[in-house]
Amino acid sequence: MKLTVLGAGCWGLTLTWLLTDNFDEVCVWGRHVDISEELRTQKHTSKPLEIQLKDKVKVTSDLEEALKDADIILLVVATSGIREVCKNIAKIGLKENQILVNTSKGLELPSLMRMSQVIKEELPNINLAVLSGPTLAKEVLMGCPTAASVACENKPELSKFLQEKLTVPSKFRLYTNDDITGLELGGSLKNVIAIASGFADAMKLGDNCRGTLLTRGMAEITRVAVALGAKPSTLYGLSGMGDLIATCSSPMSRNYTVGSMLGQGKKIDDILKELGSVAEGVKTSKAVCELAKKLNIEVPISSAIYEAVYTDITPQELLEKLMNRKLKGE
Repeated sequence: MKLTVLGAGCWGLTLTWLLTDNFDEVCVWGRHVDISEELRTQKHTSKPLEIQLKDKVKVTSDLEEALKDADIILLVVATSGIREVCKNIAKIGLKENQILVNTSKGLELPSLMRMSQVIKEELPNINLAVLSGPTLAKEVLMGCPTAASVACENKPELSKFLQEKLTVPSKFRLYTNDDITGLELGGSLKNVIAIASGFADAMKLGDNCRGTLLTRGMAEITRVAVALGAKPSTLYGLSGMGDLIATCSSPMSRNYTVGSMLGQGKKIDDILKELGSVAEGVKTSKAVCELAKKLNIEVPISSAIYEAVYTDITPQELLEKLMNRKLKGE
């Protein structure tokens, strides 16, 4: 059985490292510009994390070669690149039994579409699943245990198959789900709250504030996601609450790091340049505010992060604006 991972970034390589022993063949695809000579020849990378892949892993920039005979294809590219990759997959074509599993967390701009919607638009007949949960790459590479959810709509047998093939004993436990909408929105919208958490920690606002942010942030996520068709129970599961707690509590999270730097008064362009990698919550803050406006839903924390990212408001002004809003019931 062959596993192909599309995306040679940090999470793509981490998943490759984690799942290699579950498959007879493993292939990693990345754009030529994204694959270093060290990765290609020695199966090793040290940036942003050190990862040593096994010899049997094949690394390639040839998409057709990567897709050939793959049973499970993990899509692990930045959300801004999903549509382009799917267009290229469509040109090559997939067989009826091949399964595409999206792991990217975010919303497309300016369409505001979830990633599964983008994928289905370009690949309408694909066997599609979504995998999401509290999965900080550095902890996974350290061998720390975690769990995630895998969802397929109207195909419980497919979810069960993926659960069995992608579970790693004692390290990576998968639960099945049938709510793709909830998994995607939980995993995407929590990134904005993670920025807020890093922001608050940088300002040394305390644990009470963090508890408030997570609770009120979860309320925002749930309001938006349920209005878009998600099940409330999914938002309080691994892809919602579980991912929210992990991402909002850890400096290992890129979104938390962005928030921390914003809270220190740094500007977003400088932050992203220094970070050197994608933090999906930056663009998602814009997307969720546009969605909330269309749905007539209040998202004060997400709106505050949008301001922090896209305007010159100071951290102290932002805090006062949030705390001094009109009083209301919980």
